[in-house]
Amino acid sequence: MGHGGNVIDELMTDHREVEEIFGRIEALPSGDKDRKVYADQATMELVRHSVAEEEYLYPAVREHLVNGNTMADREIDDHAGAEQIMKDLESCDAGDAEFDRLVGRLMSEVRAHIADEEENLFPQLRTACTPQMLDELGDKVRQAKKLAPTRPHPSAPDTPPANKLLAPGAGLVDRMRDALSGRGKHE
Repeated sequence: MGHGGNVIDELMTDHREVEEIFGRIEALPSGDKDRKVYADQATMELVRHSVAEEEYLYPAVREHLVNGNTMADREIDDHAGAEQIMKDLESCDAGDAEFDRLVGRLMSEVRAHIADEEENLFPQLRTACTPQMLDELGDKVRQAKKLAPTRPHPSAPDTPPANKLLAPGAGLVDRMRDALSGRGKHE
C-alpha cells in the first residue's frame, strides 16, 4: 500500500500491483471462486489509489501542467467509469455470467487509464515539478491511501475539499466491513 519514493514511483508501483492481480484473474478459469477474491483485491487497491490521486495528484496536475484542468477532468472521468464497474462487480459472484463481462471491462479500462497516465501525465508532471514537490506528493498519497475507502462509492465527491473530508470516514467503515466479512481474503 505504501512503497516510498516520489508520487510517480508510488503510483507506478500501484499500477504494477494491480496488473499482477489482473494476471491472477486471467490465469484462472471462468467461474473459479478465487476470481472473485482477486477482483475484490483489485477493487480495494484501485479505490485507495484513485482516492489518493483525486485528493493530491490531480490538484497538482491542475496547478502545474498546461491543460491541467482538462487532463485532471479526463482522469477523474476515467475513475468514475471504473468505479461504477467495480460497484456493479460487488454484487456478482465469480460464477455469474455478468462477472466475466464486468471484470474484463474493468481490466480494459484500467489498463488504458494506466497507459495514459504513464505515457502522458507522469512525464509532464516530472518535467513541471521539482523533485522535492514530487517527494512531498508521494508522502501525501501514501498517507491518503492508508485512510481511503476500500469499496467503490460512485456518488461520493471526487474533488477537494469534500473528498478529503469524507474519504477517511468512509474508509474506516469500509475497512471494518472488510475485516468482518473477510472480503478480499482466501477462505
